[in-house]
Amino acid sequence: MRVVAKFGGTSLGSGDRINRAADSIAAAVAAGHEIAVVASAMGSTTDDLLDEITFEAGEADRAEIVSMGERTSVRMLKAALSARGVNAVFLEPGSEGWPIITDEHGEVDVEATKANAAELAASMENVVPVITGFLAQDNEGNVTTLGRGGSDTSAVMLGKYTGADQVVIVTDVEGVMTGDPRVVEGARNVSQITVDELRDLSFRGAEVVAPSALTYKDENLDVRVVHYQHGDLLSGGTSIEGQFENIIDLRETRLACITVAGRSIRNKPGILATLSQTLGEADINIDAVASGMDSVTFYIAADRASEAEKVLHECVVEDELLSSVTVEDGIAVIRVTGGLMSEPGVVRDIIGPLADAHISIHDIITSASSVGVFVDWDVRESALRAIQADF
Repeated sequence: MRVVAKFGGTSLGSGDRINRAADSIAAAVAAGHEIAVVASAMGSTTDDLLDEITFEAGEADRAEIVSMGERTSVRMLKAALSARGVNAVFLEPGSEGWPIITDEHGEVDVEATKANAAELAASMENVVPVITGFLAQDNEGNVTTLGRGGSDTSAVMLGKYTGADQVVIVTDVEGVMTGDPRVVEGARNVSQITVDELRDLSFRGAEVVAPSALTYKDENLDVRVVHYQHGDLLSGGTSIEGQFENIIDLRETRLACITVAGRSIRNKPGILATLSQTLGEADINIDAVASGMDSVTFYIAADRASEAEKVLHECVVEDELLSSVTVEDGIAVIRVTGGLMSEPGVVRDIIGPLADAHISIHDIITSASSVGVFVDWDVRESALRAIQADF
């Protein structure tokens, strides 16, 4: 099996931890597997270096400075592997065989990186490459970086382009947990989670794997997260299932827009919970919610609109902060979901074609992994075609 193993900063944070990492790599090699290693900077080295740049420094100089953390890690890990009889070589920007190339815009040069990764894969039968994470090299040979979570991105990208069977992210958490073990007693490991679920968790603060890395995961590439104390690269932890797919979907049934208005109701704790609970107790499903300072809007199935209006009106009568409830029928929603949601300009790319087609947008609701565009029911088909044509 071909495996790309990424060791995060905590997992390489001391000599003992580097020894532990080297032991796990050596064991996998001894078992007959082809292993490539992506190494982060030890501990908080990168942050410490950034903190010390208290002077004017250009992007090229900053990249060179912060690269020193990863450059040190790969030398330490390569030496530890050599001490165990493993034929290893460290790769950093500028090395012969360096795989990750960026273009003049700082974006990954996919074709050049694919070609280099194929050469890297061909060498893995006889050697363990230990590669600096987070770093890249432009076509002029300058050091560049892959941004936040860059080492995760290096690993999953190289896993995909080397044709690896599995990418293992070695970190300081036991995969994905049912709750924060520092807060929730009895929190346990989740053995499997989908890419979409993990991406949503990442955007809500529980960043186990950088979202930018997950865009490189496909169905054929297994990605697993394990704790550095586990000691076995090939088992345990949380397996990440599936892949991002950009899907443009038109809901086939008509929606109604129910708006509850009031005075500064966003500032009243519990108001959204009260209104949602009221709909829930009436067995009315909420398709989407949008809130403003003076209103909360629920999108629900149009055939439940009258019932929803009645139960929400009771809330308006009972709460002096609320002033009215209104219903607008005949709403359609087009949802775009997938791996491109975090890219700059993606919302513009979705709604731009609608403006060009002179289609008015009733509402737009975004999340970490989807954008919902609400339009009049009568223009739903033309709106769908406009988005599909350009996005």
